Amino acid sequence: MNQRWLAALPVYNEAPFVNQVLDEVLKYAPDVLAVNDGSKDATGELLDRRGDIAVLHHEQNRGYGAALKTAFQYAIDEGYEIVVTLDCDGQHQPMRIPRFVSACQNADIVSGSRYLKKYDGDSVPPAQRLFINKQVTKTINDLFHWNLTDTFCGFKAYRTSALAQLQITVEGYAMPLELWAQAAMLEMRIIEIPVPLIYLDESRSFGGALDDGSVRLAYYNQVIEQSIQAMLDRGYKLPSTPPSTSMQRCGECP
Repeated sequence: MNQRWLAALPVYNEAPFVNQVLDEVLKYAPDVLAVNDGSKDATGELLDRRGDIAVLHHEQNRGYGAALKTAFQYAIDEGYEIVVTLDCDGQHQPMRIPRFVSACQNADIVSGSRYLKKYDGDSVPPAQRLFINKQVTKTINDLFHWNLTDTFCGFKAYRTSALAQLQITVEGYAMPLELWAQAAMLEMRIIEIPVPLIYLDESRSFGGALDDGSVRLAYYNQVIEQSIQAMLDRGYKLPSTPPSTSMQRCGECP
């Protein structure tokens, strides 16, 4: 495979994990980018001591979506054809990176799913997060005639030619919902592949009022509606029938 591709990790206050995770990622990726999203612990200093990865810093914490947007733009600017994104908290297994790159040969976006296949040792997902994920995933599927099983998994691969068509504005954890709306209305090719279900930080804050599940679900639905309207304003249409090839699943992948 002669394509240039990049592994990119949004990082925020991950000092206990960052070096170990990056060392593992480097076993499977030729080029690695860490986007330090205004960490308040020693993460920034640890990243700056490394000479084997690229590092970009946000002076202030801007959010998960903002960190990914920075990674996307870096991949585009540096001429990479594919970028794989994964979290830096140990919940995604770097050994699976090559499979995402391989699947992206036939897709614009390859999305990991923690619910497509059962693995030995899978975590039990927090009940509220599972409920919200299921509700939002159903909404996405109903709107776009898809069969996604996991709306929020951060383990993904993207073709940068597809990323260049997106106009991401949501900077927080709801960013994937804007991405799905744009990808669907741009008729991008999506493949979903299974990954193990690993939860290491069940107490993670979503920010202020969003820690309330009902508030968060209402906000997510609002983001979906606003994202669709923004695409309609750009002249795109909602899919009226199930697409023949744009949404595929690989449930039997290893």
